Amino acid sequence: MGQDNGTSQTDKLIFWRDPRLYQIVSLSTLLLYGRFWLHFDVSIWQIVITVGTALLAQYAGTRLYTLPSFDLRSPLISALSLCLLLRTNDLAIAALAAFIAIGSKFVIRWNNKHIFNPTNLALVVILSSGLGWISPGQWGQFAWFGFLIACLGSVVITRAARADVTLAFLTFYVSLLFVRAFWVCDPLTIPLHQIESGALLVFSFFMISDPKTTPDSRAGRIIYALLVAVTVLYIQFWLFKPNGPLWGLIVCSPLVPLLDRLFPGARYDWAKPTSGHTLTSLPFSFSLQPQRRLS
Repeated sequence: MGQDNGTSQTDKLIFWRDPRLYQIVSLSTLLLYGRFWLHFDVSIWQIVITVGTALLAQYAGTRLYTLPSFDLRSPLISALSLCLLLRTNDLAIAALAAFIAIGSKFVIRWNNKHIFNPTNLALVVILSSGLGWISPGQWGQFAWFGFLIACLGSVVITRAARADVTLAFLTFYVSLLFVRAFWVCDPLTIPLHQIESGALLVFSFFMISDPKTTPDSRAGRIIYALLVAVTVLYIQFWLFKPNGPLWGLIVCSPLVPLLDRLFPGARYDWAKPTSGHTLTSLPFSFSLQPQRRLS
């Protein structure tokens, strides 16, 4: 009996240490604030359909891949992120986006690690097909609201031991924006306006910092952040394509296995957040077949 109580207490401690719980609270707070105070153009039905489809897809994947238990935390994070960013007039498109996001975790994998951030992949597929859009202006330019997003996000990434990749990306991206402004003789108000975006902060604190799709080592994550920042600026200012961060991340995501090979680190475990300092050998293996250890 005493051993059972000890095991139960340990399980509870692991549960509350999971940074996904804090991410769900943060994203839910942002969504509620945006929906009822900033009047985001997202209906209650779209939220219900997106969340419901994501949970159903996760449950189906759990049964198909014979996972030990159904975990609703990861699909909730993806669904809430889609509700914050994706805009569409068709509820079926919202459901499709949620299905793509969750399905990609089970299908597109390398060395038992999914390659693309689920939300990022779903958004890119929907945007590239012209079935939906993102409204950067929906957040407004209120500095205090941006600070709120940053604070909530910092709680998440600190607990997930991925603050380094977020801070590195923002440092590289903002610095390059100012360098470009000086180069082309733009007034400083232009790069300042470009970084006053709620969508950019959500991307930086909740998407690129995904522990399951970033390099395992800190060195790899810093290099990864630089590659993403450079790619984003190229897409924005040379290809003149909107939503540069989303496209930059999708382009650079396939480089993560290479960075893991060049800079090995400890594989991330939700129950034991790590910064990735411990070195391990990570052999390559790619499979589109069912695997039993999926997250």
